[in-house]
Amino acid sequence: MAGNSFGKILRLTSFGESHGAVVGGVLDGFPAGIEIDINFIQAELDKRKPAQSEFVSQRSETDKIEILSGIFKGKSLGTPIGFIIRNKDSQSKDYDHLEQVYRPSHADYTYEMKYGIRDHRGGGRSSARETVSRVVAGAFAKIFLKTKGIDVNAYVVRIGNVSTQRDYRDLDFNDIEKSPIRCPDAKVENKMLELIKKTATEGDSLGGTIFCVIKGVPAGLGEPVFDKLNAELAKAVMSINAVKGFEIGSGFSSAKMKGSEHNDIFESTEDGISTKTNNSGGIQGGISNGEDIYFRAAFKPVATIMKDQKTVDNKGITVNLKGKGRHDVTVVPRAVPIVEAMAALTIADYLLQNLSSKL
Repeated sequence: MAGNSFGKILRLTSFGESHGAVVGGVLDGFPAGIEIDINFIQAELDKRKPAQSEFVSQRSETDKIEILSGIFKGKSLGTPIGFIIRNKDSQSKDYDHLEQVYRPSHADYTYEMKYGIRDHRGGGRSSARETVSRVVAGAFAKIFLKTKGIDVNAYVVRIGNVSTQRDYRDLDFNDIEKSPIRCPDAKVENKMLELIKKTATEGDSLGGTIFCVIKGVPAGLGEPVFDKLNAELAKAVMSINAVKGFEIGSGFSSAKMKGSEHNDIFESTEDGISTKTNNSGGIQGGISNGEDIYFRAAFKPVATIMKDQKTVDNKGITVNLKGKGRHDVTVVPRAVPIVEAMAALTIADYLLQNLSSKL
């Protein structure tokens, strides 16, 4: 299986299956001599782990990180950082009825067509359990970015048909983790919770949207043709399970605007050159311009629902699939740290590319 690595200089390779012994990764290219706060990394992992509320999977995983290499006396060595997280509550028997059945909107059919074999236990490699490795690597990237004055913050702006219209500049990012669904708009948060509760009683699921903003990125990151910074961010985010859409800056709304409305006018300030507006989302010509980089990621509804569905088995026979197991009503709140992680890895990788090109 190819495609298990992400990044050029800062490169993550992840491994493991949902119901295997461990999931883990190797992070190569991380700079030497950086103080590593393991408690911070564990806290990032805790944001993603299951059983956080009644509306998410009740799979009881501690998600305790174990560092295997690359750290000595609390600092990075510059060598590959190896890490694992053990799977302790997989309950594979819950998936016995799926061994011959293709679940709607899952990777069961496509995996079997590609490889001729699949791990039906929780989706195997296609499970969102794999994103544990991304969150760990992203936490390392955040630690590195902090030394450069760069911050990455994401939060929920939509669950189903309920959304907040508040500008990110008017929000307090400290409120994100105070919210059980990581929406810092208290009024909208309550409506989202009501919708999630209602949908849970119906045995159905919900999608939503995550907003992410990256502050402090210097001008000059990115390559102008195939390796545009916005293109790599799109790839990073679209590689996350259940993501169906990505838009940066004004995104799809720009299609309705005139050039005179959309253009970001340059101006001179005491801090240098900046733009009066930021419809570009901090990236122009595939290269960062020093403004805030912001984007949105759209997540589909969870494919596993508690309603009966018609599908087929591996012989093509129609069967009735009964919904059961431990699953999220919506993955969106738990996906916030994953979106942050992929954004952090992308920016950190480009920052290191810039540094290496100037040596």
